[in-house]
Amino acid sequence: MDVRNKHIVIMGLGKSGAAAARFLCRQQARVTVTDRADEKALAPYPDQLRELEIRFALGGHPAEVFDGADLIVLSPGVPHTLDCLNRCRERGVPVIGEVELAARFIRQPIVAVTGTNGKTTTTTLVGEMLEASGKTVFVGGNIGSPLIGYVAAEQPADIVVAEISSFQLDTVETFRPSVAALLNIAEDHLDRYPDFEGYVRSKARIFENQKAGDRAVVNGADPVIRSMVKGIESRPLFFNTCDENEYGAIVRDESLIVRLSDRDSYCLDLSCARHLGRHNLENVAAASLAALAAGADPEGIEIALKRFRGLPHRLEFVADVDGVRYMDDSKATNTAAVIKALASMTRPVVLIMGGRGKETDFSKLEGMIGSRVKHLILMGETRTEIRRALGHTVPTENADSMADAVQKARRQTVSGDVVLLSPACASFDMFDSYAHRGRMFRRAVEELTCKSA
Repeated sequence: MDVRNKHIVIMGLGKSGAAAARFLCRQQARVTVTDRADEKALAPYPDQLRELEIRFALGGHPAEVFDGADLIVLSPGVPHTLDCLNRCRERGVPVIGEVELAARFIRQPIVAVTGTNGKTTTTTLVGEMLEASGKTVFVGGNIGSPLIGYVAAEQPADIVVAEISSFQLDTVETFRPSVAALLNIAEDHLDRYPDFEGYVRSKARIFENQKAGDRAVVNGADPVIRSMVKGIESRPLFFNTCDENEYGAIVRDESLIVRLSDRDSYCLDLSCARHLGRHNLENVAAASLAALAAGADPEGIEIALKRFRGLPHRLEFVADVDGVRYMDDSKATNTAAVIKALASMTRPVVLIMGGRGKETDFSKLEGMIGSRVKHLILMGETRTEIRRALGHTVPTENADSMADAVQKARRQTVSGDVVLLSPACASFDMFDSYAHRGRMFRRAVEELTCKSA
């Protein structure tokens, strides 16, 4: 792809947009960056790009920004359905995302991981399994470094492992992973998509450019996903459920039985992964399949499982205070993640929920909350909505801050209970990110620890 002297407009000046701008400038493109936010809100990115010959249009998307554009590159946070973009398409101007831009320059095999939940854990595991098998690996995409940053670094790896979100899949055209994993699919981001079917169609795009020699790692227990992969060209590898006539992986006791083909089969020891918990077994199975399909060896996979300790804010143990376990699951931003978290609990739970909604149907939690939760504490913009859906199930109260929520949770516990932060919502009403929300939970728990010492 030759971008020299092309006028390229980048919409969205976050990490991805800034990385794309740097790369395109080095490729001698004429770059304009536009964002609805102003310069102060976008710090530090405008200052980081000042030394480059870039035109900025911040605080809005004026129509003249798109005059004469040869290409529009979107950051993931920018909806691809904006009217200004539709007008560009009508004029024949291509509109792609940062992942698609990077894919046109990447020559190494790509392992791409998507799904409603578990993407980051699985992507990280795949990378570590391949590294432990002696491969040089780049891990990025929706986590860590943008894919275009890998291209710009000019330090080629053997394999690129990328977490890919539905927003990034909305703007792909030629993106073709040699191994594509779809972990699960449940209602999420319905504030961005017209309905669940629209969200499903977005996730399905991870397979659309694959060919017969490629592999699709998919959740065999999900009927939506099984229906989705019936017409794809690549070979499906199923985890979670795998029929006798199918290739894939199943868990038996403390072993993972893997069959990639009639000639390639493995038995992996999962006893080394006990510390990851039952809730991570699906991620382990999917990661093992994807890594083996990409060239990992069984020994490397077992080494990676022994080393891996999980990621922050994903059912992370914070502290034991007077016999009560405090667990940070701030990354649980949808109901499916909360259900999985509660299913892993063997003790009575005081659950902290709430945040910014995504057109979520909270009533789907009724059964699990009724059986696992003794008290519900609600915070954020959705607390009234959640109370309406679930308040009749268990005793419920509101909290005004994370510290208030943790204090109220403590008053409802006895030794042997669990206090679980698993919000089922985005964090942006009160916090900068799910990580910020998790850190504030940890800080509030640490204050309890000091007082009880």
